[in-house]
Amino acid sequence: MSLYHETADILSATAGGNLKTRIFGKKDLKSPQQQVYALALETCKWSPVLKEVVDHSELLRHERKLSPLLALLLVHDFLLSKKGIALPATHGLRVSIDRHKARLNAEFTRARLRRKAGSVEALRQQITAEFLGEAAGYPRWVRVNALKTTVEDQLATTFVDFARVLSVREVTASPGRFLHVDDHIPNLLAVSPTFQITKTEAYTSGALILQDKASCFPAYLLDPRSEDGDIIDSCSAPGNKTTHLAAIVHSRVPENEERSQTVYAFEKDPKRSRTLEKMVKLAGAKEITRMGFSQDFLKIDPNSEMFKSVGCLLLDPSCSGSGIVGRDDMPTLYLPEAPGASKQPANPNRKRKREGPDAAAEKPQPILVDDDGKETLVSSEMELKARLEALSSFQLTLLLHAFKFPAARKITYSTCSIHAKENEQVVLKALQSDIAKERGWRVLPREQQVRGLRDWPVRGSVDASNGDSEVSEACIRSYKDDGRGVMGFFVAGFVRDVQSDSENGDGPYLRDEDGHIIRDPMGMPTLKPGTRPELSKALDSSRIAQEDDHGDLEDVEDDGTDSDDASDLSRDSDASNSGEGEWNGFGD
Repeated sequence: MSLYHETADILSATAGGNLKTRIFGKKDLKSPQQQVYALALETCKWSPVLKEVVDHSELLRHERKLSPLLALLLVHDFLLSKKGIALPATHGLRVSIDRHKARLNAEFTRARLRRKAGSVEALRQQITAEFLGEAAGYPRWVRVNALKTTVEDQLATTFVDFARVLSVREVTASPGRFLHVDDHIPNLLAVSPTFQITKTEAYTSGALILQDKASCFPAYLLDPRSEDGDIIDSCSAPGNKTTHLAAIVHSRVPENEERSQTVYAFEKDPKRSRTLEKMVKLAGAKEITRMGFSQDFLKIDPNSEMFKSVGCLLLDPSCSGSGIVGRDDMPTLYLPEAPGASKQPANPNRKRKREGPDAAAEKPQPILVDDDGKETLVSSEMELKARLEALSSFQLTLLLHAFKFPAARKITYSTCSIHAKENEQVVLKALQSDIAKERGWRVLPREQQVRGLRDWPVRGSVDASNGDSEVSEACIRSYKDDGRGVMGFFVAGFVRDVQSDSENGDGPYLRDEDGHIIRDPMGMPTLKPGTRPELSKALDSSRIAQEDDHGDLEDVEDDGTDSDDASDLSRDSDASNSGEGEWNGFGD
């Protein structure tokens, strides 16, 4: 079966969840999933124009073997794909389109002129803005990957034609190319939503990463510093937060000094583990990150020798995904008029209506799609409550497990959910647990948070925090409809004091507001007032010892394999076939 027939089957299905779920949950596709997804999504986006082209050219009247959906898919690739129709020149489907090249091109030009678009690129921006719908009010958030580039370099290259604006609202207020350098998160840009960043060299090379602003909160709040030791990302795929952690670690390494920290990335699902591996490689985080292939964070021993230096943990567990913009949507598809049929837009996610008393039963029931893409049919408040109860129980279990790591001093807990059951209520239960009281864990107060998130105005709910204003102020929220251009999100930090003979607060060295060690004109680290020089030497010796302890794990040959980023499922990449021994993986 061809790419076009398989894509048509998916789009014509009357049930099955959103587009990504339908495609990436289908195990028997012969065509590459990314290719099917890209074709389906782009055809839906362009379908209002393509429908006009097919109808006005009378293609279906002349080519009776073509279905309206197949015609739409083929005409899309004929008019808009750089490589054209992905079939041999003699293939029947391709011949049925090639016979009408002149008429199809002419009707496409007429459709563009009817929309007063001066060029195909102008039409593309217009169509993209219309297709985005709710998401059109949101910028595309782009994290500049500090492992490969800088904001200054990207402003001078990828975004050289963009106009700098002072607010997020201005980025989406009018058509064009606009850019805002974020006020809260370092190395983060908001760009016009219609800009096709996935086609830029910086994106395909991993120098730029698409990541919602709120999704950047956890790693930034965790604020891993060299004296904090190693870091764990407990639920890592697809890898945006893992690579953000790696970039922060990289940026904190003093000049002419060796990196002493490692980011351990866990992902229990085998397929998502491969996605994580691709992302880590593409982002240039391979040397900093060690990944547990298909390894469950909850099954590891916190007292293991391997993790004795873990001081920071990032927890971003599965959640309801209720804060994600457009997650539940199945795009509307405008089909050409079959000979003898009436004109109407078609939504492939809509069931046929019945007449009579059973019609009410045919009303589509809401589907809860969590952040892993798992669907749950929610036919009542009772079912939603049960699902949230199960999720929050797992989330609390994960958090309590993180509390057990003996050297841990910082933890961030986050969800892309708007429900208090998964957010403030989990934080309160964790603080009331025996392990939290035993180990001295407390919520990270707002006044001690990194500057960007200390200044972030949207905080937790006092009511959801059982009236505890200290907890609610410590919690950080975002809402997808509040005009700040971000998805719904929640994050809270936990801290505790870990006694050490060689460390005191931020360590023996003075640091600037970004956490970087302040150096004198000779390049030497500046000690805090009252700090004894021998304390600094003791700290250096401790770090050397830690590096020696981990040396046997770092002696893994780099195979130099290049890979595409898998964090964006529309990016053209195939599943990795590499084994655990190829790079910095670890086992039980």
